[in-house]
Amino acid sequence: MAALAYTLGKREINYYFSVRSAKVLALGAVLLLTACHAASRRYQGGDTCEYLLSSGRFLGEKVWQPHSCMMHKYKSSEAKNCLIDKHVVFLGDSRIRQLFYSFIKLINPQVKEEGNKHGNIPFEDKSASIKVDFLWYPEVNGSMRQRIKSWTESSVAKPHIIVAGAATWSIKIHNGSSEALAQYKINITSIAPLLEKLARSSDVYWVLQDPVYEDILSESRKMITNEKIDAYNEAAVRILNSSSRNSKAKVKVFSVSKLIAQETIMKSADGLHLPESSRDTNAMILMNVYCNKIMKPIDGSCCQPQPPLTLIQKLAFCFFSLSIVGYIIISVIHRNNFRKNKSCTDLESGEEKKPAISTPNVSTLEMLLHSFCKLGLIMIYFYLCDRANLFMKENKFYTHSSFFIPIVYILVLGVFYTENTKETKVLNREQTDEWKGWMQLVILIYHISGASTFLPVYMHIRVLVAAYLFQTGYGHFSYFWIKGDFGVYRVCQVLFRLNFLVVVLCIVMDRPYQFYYFVPLVTVWFMIIYATLAIWPQIVQKKANGNCLWHFGLLVKLTCLLTCIYFLSYSQGAFEKIFSFWPLSKCFELNGNVYEWWFRWKLDRYVVFHGMLFAFIYLALQKCQMISEGKGDPLFSNRVSNVLLFISVVSFLIYSVWASSCKNKTECNELHPSVSVVQILAFILIRNIPGYVRSVYSSFFAWFGKISLEMQCRKKEITSKTTPGAQETSAELHSRGLECSTAEVWNTFSCWITS
Repeated sequence: MAALAYTLGKREINYYFSVRSAKVLALGAVLLLTACHAASRRYQGGDTCEYLLSSGRFLGEKVWQPHSCMMHKYKSSEAKNCLIDKHVVFLGDSRIRQLFYSFIKLINPQVKEEGNKHGNIPFEDKSASIKVDFLWYPEVNGSMRQRIKSWTESSVAKPHIIVAGAATWSIKIHNGSSEALAQYKINITSIAPLLEKLARSSDVYWVLQDPVYEDILSESRKMITNEKIDAYNEAAVRILNSSSRNSKAKVKVFSVSKLIAQETIMKSADGLHLPESSRDTNAMILMNVYCNKIMKPIDGSCCQPQPPLTLIQKLAFCFFSLSIVGYIIISVIHRNNFRKNKSCTDLESGEEKKPAISTPNVSTLEMLLHSFCKLGLIMIYFYLCDRANLFMKENKFYTHSSFFIPIVYILVLGVFYTENTKETKVLNREQTDEWKGWMQLVILIYHISGASTFLPVYMHIRVLVAAYLFQTGYGHFSYFWIKGDFGVYRVCQVLFRLNFLVVVLCIVMDRPYQFYYFVPLVTVWFMIIYATLAIWPQIVQKKANGNCLWHFGLLVKLTCLLTCIYFLSYSQGAFEKIFSFWPLSKCFELNGNVYEWWFRWKLDRYVVFHGMLFAFIYLALQKCQMISEGKGDPLFSNRVSNVLLFISVVSFLIYSVWASSCKNKTECNELHPSVSVVQILAFILIRNIPGYVRSVYSSFFAWFGKISLEMQCRKKEITSKTTPGAQETSAELHSRGLECSTAEVWNTFSCWITS
C-alpha cells in the first residue's frame, strides 16, 4: 500500500507540477519581488550611504549588516590605495581617540595604542603619503571652534576627511548640569556653519555619543547617564540638520555607532569605552563610506553609485531591444498570415475546407530572434540584480542551519524523483548528469550561505569543483580517443558552447573574462587536452587496437603533460610569462595581474590529468572485457567488488575526517590537488560497483545537470545518433552527449535560455 501511495502521489505531483509550471511560478515570483523592491526603494529612498551611517543589525557576534547594502572588509593594501596622498583628522575625546586607533590599524595592523592620551597623536604612512592625526578636543567649545575655523580660512590644504565628536567630558566636568547642555547647544550652533563650509570640499562626519553601561561606571563618571547622552545627541542632530537644510554639501551624522554600542557596551571594561570589536566595526564603516566610491569593490555595495553604462553595454542594450521589437513584428506578421490560411467555410457548399497548413511554420529567423529575446530578458534581470541598486543586498553570514537544511531538502527531492537508467554503463549519461546536477546545487547553496568561512565545508566543496574538472578530462579524452576527431570545427564548437554565455555576461555586466574564472579554467583545460592528444603522433583507440605499443606512446604523452603541469605549478614566474602576453593577458588578468588566475589553476592542477588517466584505464578494461556492466550485475566479481567497495568507503571517510580536521586553509589547499582524486574515485566506485545502484538515477538532479553552464549544452537524444545494432561504450555515449550537430549551433542559445 505504501509503495502504491508513493507511486500515485508521485504521478499526481508530476502531472500538476511540470517544468513549465515551475518556470511560470518562478517568473511570477521574480516579477512580484522586483515590483516590491522597486516600490520599497522609491518609498524609503535609495541612499545606501545614509543607511550605512544610520541603520543596521548584527548578523553574528562581529558581523554588522547595514540596511539594504553590503560592507566590504578592507585589507591594509586596499586601505592604502584608497587613502593615498590623503590627510585624515580625528577631532574629539577619548572615544574618538579609540576610533582613530582602529582606523589607522586598517592601514597598518602593527600600530600599538601608545602616546599621550590627553594630547595630539600623529600617524603617517610614508609609503602611501597618508597622514592621520588625532587632535585632543574633549569638549565642544571655543578651542574646537577655533581649530575648525582655521581650516576654513587658511590657504593651507584642508583635511580630506574630518571625524569629530565630543560630549561626555562636558557632562562629567559640569556634573550633568542643564547649563552645560545649554552651552553645548550654543557652541555646536556656532560650529555647525563652519563644518558645513568644510563639507563642501572635505568629508565631514559628526559622531554621536554612544550609550554607557551605567552599572560599572566609576564614581567619577556616574553622572554620565544614558539620559544625558540622549539629550546631547538630540541637540547635535537637530542643530546639524537645521544648518544643512538648504545646503547640498552637509555634515554626515555618524549615528550607527549608537546601535552598535547598544549591543556591545555590556562587554566594556569601564562602562564608557567600547570593546575593540565594536570600534573596529565603526572604523570599517568609515572606510566603506569614503572608499567604496573610489575602490568600487565587487562585494561592497554601500555608498557605491550605480556605474555608468559603457558604450559596449549600450550597444548590447540596443541589440537586445531591436531583437525584441523584431521578434514581435515578425511574430505578428507570421500569425496573421497563418490565420488567413486557416480553413474557412465554403459559402456555396456549406462544407468546411481542409486547412492548407495545420500549424504555423516557425522560420529560422523567428527562432533566432525568440532566443535573443529570452536572452535579453535574462540579462536585464541579471543586470538589475548585480549592477543596479534596485534590490536590497546583504553580506553573507554562515550558519550551519543555513547550509545544511537546504542540503537535506534537495536530497529528499532528489531521492523522490528516482528512475531507472536507459543503460547501465559506468558513468552513463544519466549518472553524469545527476552527478553534475547535485554538485551544482550544493555549490550554489555553498555560495549563497557563505559557507566558505567554515573550513570543513570549504574543503568538501573544493572536491566538487575538482569533480567537475575530472569529468572534463574524462569526457573530452574519451571523445578524442574514440572518435579521433581533431578538426577545427570540433574545437570551435566546444569553445563556443563553453564561452557564449560568459562573453555575453562580460559585455552586459562590464566584467573581465577572468571574473567568471571557472569557464576560463574549463576552456584552458580543454585546449590542453586537445593539444596533448592532437600533436604528433596522434594516438587514438583505433590505431592502438592494431598495435599495443601505441598505448605506451599515449602514456608517454600523459607523462609529459604531468611534468609540464608540475613545472608550471611550482614556477609562478614561467606561468605568468605565458599568460602575460597579449591577447592572453586581456583574458586572464584580474586587477592588473594574473596571480588570481595562477592560484585558481593551481588549486586543481592534477585532477584533469586524473580524469584522462581514469578514462584510459576504464576503456582499456572495457576493451579487455574485465568488467561486467550488465543490468544488476556487480562491476567485478563478488569478492573483488566487496574489497573495492570496502576500500572506497574507508577512503571516502578518511578524506572527510581529514578535511573536517583541517586547521589551516593554506596548508589544506597545498595538499588538495594531490588527494582530491581519492574521494572522487571512491565516489565513482561506490556509485558504480553495485549493479542495482548503477541502474537508477535521480531525474531531479539530472535535470539540473543538463543545464550546467560549465560542462555541456542541451542534451541531444543519443539514440538518434546510434547506428542500429551497433555496440557503443558508455564513454562513447558520454562523448556524444557533449556534442552538437551543425543544425544545433544556433540552438545552443537554448542551452542557457530555456533553463
